[in-house]
Amino acid sequence: MEKSEKRQRFEKVASNRVQKIIDFLNLLKNCSNRNNYEYTEDDVEHMFSEIQKALKESRNAYNIEMSKNNKSGFSFK
Repeated sequence: MEKSEKRQRFEKVASNRVQKIIDFLNLLKNCSNRNNYEYTEDDVEHMFSEIQKALKESRNAYNIEMSKNNKSGFSFK
């Protein structure tokens, strides 16, 4: 079975974007080297709190879209 155009586009775009996020997280990981950078535990907590918040918002957007197809409720079926 051939993949739809929308599916192919999603796979291409999502794969590229996920890889970019992973690459940027690896760059952020480089900032953990205390020989080159100075930071506090509060700095780290603030950074990862914001990252987790953004990740949760992204995940919720997908959950909302997926739940649109699974609505149950009143119907005269």
